[in-house]
Amino acid sequence: MAGAECCSNPPTLNPNAGIGHVEKFAGLDSYLTGSSHSNLAVLLISDAFGYEAPNLRKLADKIAASGYYVVVPDFFYGEPYDPQNPNRPIGEWLKDHGTDKGFEDAKPIVEALKSKGISAIGAVGFCWGAKVVVELAKPKFIQVAVLLHPQYVTVEDISAVDIPIGILGAELDQISPPELIKKFEEVLKAKPWVDSYVKVVPNVAHGWTVRYDPQDSKAVKDAEEAHQFVLDWFAKHLK
Repeated sequence: MAGAECCSNPPTLNPNAGIGHVEKFAGLDSYLTGSSHSNLAVLLISDAFGYEAPNLRKLADKIAASGYYVVVPDFFYGEPYDPQNPNRPIGEWLKDHGTDKGFEDAKPIVEALKSKGISAIGAVGFCWGAKVVVELAKPKFIQVAVLLHPQYVTVEDISAVDIPIGILGAELDQISPPELIKKFEEVLKAKPWVDSYVKVVPNVAHGWTVRYDPQDSKAVKDAEEAHQFVLDWFAKHLK
């Protein structure tokens, strides 16, 4: 279910990364960036390494620069997955940090955004976070969804989505292999009233959109192309 691949290339966490700030939001420590006066919000739901990953916050700032209020919550309560901790293998860690709990914790965040006057919410989920986003999408708690190298997401999940959804999978991915991503595409194509975009990106691995080396120009280019897709998808659908 969660092999070594989900945890490869762990980021060096930095609580001070990004140009935004951290404060409590609907009970969770959250990285907030962008104009709090915007009526459009984007929720970024991280992979197992959590909300202090510098590349994730950099993307949050980039999305905020397009006019959105961006919230990146700490769904792990200060305990992101640590591959260096032999006492907390991923299976044990997930017992305390399941995606079902993430979904429950995300609901008050959506409500808090609405109470601030936000009229539409988009969400991006990375790996672990993609499952939480798809759960938010099913009951239309959010208006637009993006899944990047998803984990735990099933064909049944995708068939229950009726909002605009974009999915980017990696060619070199055993967690959500290209065959599964193509099944997602088939399900969505059978629902022409749902605006969807699904792509298996060649020559990239699971986690490529946030767990890249900033010194590796090709890795940066591949990640930035995915980031641009996110921006374009929200520009088209998040209104």
